[in-house]
Amino acid sequence: MNTPQLETERLILRKFTENDIDALYLILIDEDVNTFLPWFPLKNIEEARAFFEARYAAEYRKPQAYAYAICLKEDNYPIGYIKVEMDESHDFGYGLRKEFWHQGIVTEAGKAVVAQVKKDGLPFITATHDINNPRSGGVMKQVGMQYQYSYEEQWQPKNFLVTFRMYQLNFDEKNSRVFKKYWNNSAVHFVETDI
Repeated sequence: MNTPQLETERLILRKFTENDIDALYLILIDEDVNTFLPWFPLKNIEEARAFFEARYAAEYRKPQAYAYAICLKEDNYPIGYIKVEMDESHDFGYGLRKEFWHQGIVTEAGKAVVAQVKKDGLPFITATHDINNPRSGGVMKQVGMQYQYSYEEQWQPKNFLVTFRMYQLNFDEKNSRVFKKYWNNSAVHFVETDI
C-alpha cells in the first residue's frame, strides 16, 4: 500500500531514492522555485541528503505515504515532487524545476495523485497557496479543488506575513465539510468573493 507508483501519459510518479539526491538538490536549490516553498533553498548536497532522510525516507517507513518524485517517462529522472500529507490536513503540495513550468506537468501529476488517494479512501485533501502565487491556485482548481477561505499567517521559517488561500476537495458524502484549522488559528481570516 505504501506509496504506489503511478503513471500518466508523460510521467512516472515514484518514490525518491538515495540515488535521487542530486536531482532533489536541483529542485530545491533554485530561488525562484523556492519562493513559495516552506523552507529555504538548499545550500549543498549534504542538506539535500538530510532533506531526503527527513521528508522522504521517514515518510516511506509509514504504512501509508504519498510522497512522489515527478519524473518524465523518457528518463525517469526527478524534476519535481508532489505529496499528500497524512496528518489531519491531508495537505496537497508540489514543486517543479522552473525549466518545466507552464507545461501542465504538475496538473497531470496532481490528477493521478488525487485519483489514487480517493481510491485509497482518504476523506478529503486540502491545499494552500500564497495569494502572490495564483498559478498554484490554478493547479488546485484543475485537479477539482474548490476555494474555501483566505487567512494570514506569519510564515515560518521564513518569518514574513503571508495571505494564503485554502482549497479543499472532499471525496466522501460530506460535501459541506471545511477544514477549519487555519481559519481558527488565524486572527485575520475572510472569504474572497471574486476567486
